[in-house]
Amino acid sequence: MSAQELLADAARRPVEAAEAAVENVSAEVLNRMPGGTHNSMSWLLWHAARQQDAQIAQLCGAEQVWTAEGWSGSFGLDRAAGDFGFGDGPEDVARVRVSDPGLLVGYLRAVCCATAQYLRGLSDEELAEVVDDSWDPPVTRGMRIVSTIDDAAQHVGQAAYVRGLVDEDWTGRY
Repeated sequence: MSAQELLADAARRPVEAAEAAVENVSAEVLNRMPGGTHNSMSWLLWHAARQQDAQIAQLCGAEQVWTAEGWSGSFGLDRAAGDFGFGDGPEDVARVRVSDPGLLVGYLRAVCCATAQYLRGLSDEELAEVVDDSWDPPVTRGMRIVSTIDDAAQHVGQAAYVRGLVDEDWTGRY
């Protein structure tokens, strides 16, 4: 298995975890913010996809799935096209309200598929290319990709945790 195939497999993993987290979830649970100020499932799943979409699109010089496939209109959020939730406070989180969990999983799936497709076309040299020299050590394309996949996986895991906090009847799939 090549590094590209391995990364493509990792990029697809958050989708299955997101499907499990939202199985039979109500809109009320999806949008509840624990403690009234912490991230909701809706925001966490939206952000998991948005951050990966924005960063991968920048790496490959393509339009984000968010706008290219019309997801921005489907969500109906009043946000700039490049906004992916970095630095959002409780008021911003509260504005990300989604009634259909399939919308969140669908967007995440589209982003993960686009990421996997991009990864399959990269060479080892492209993975090693420095894309951000403002860090020490400088960030390579491969490092940035791993970071976006890791961030998506963490946020999907957080969404499952939030589900357990706010939905006492939920036992999870695993």
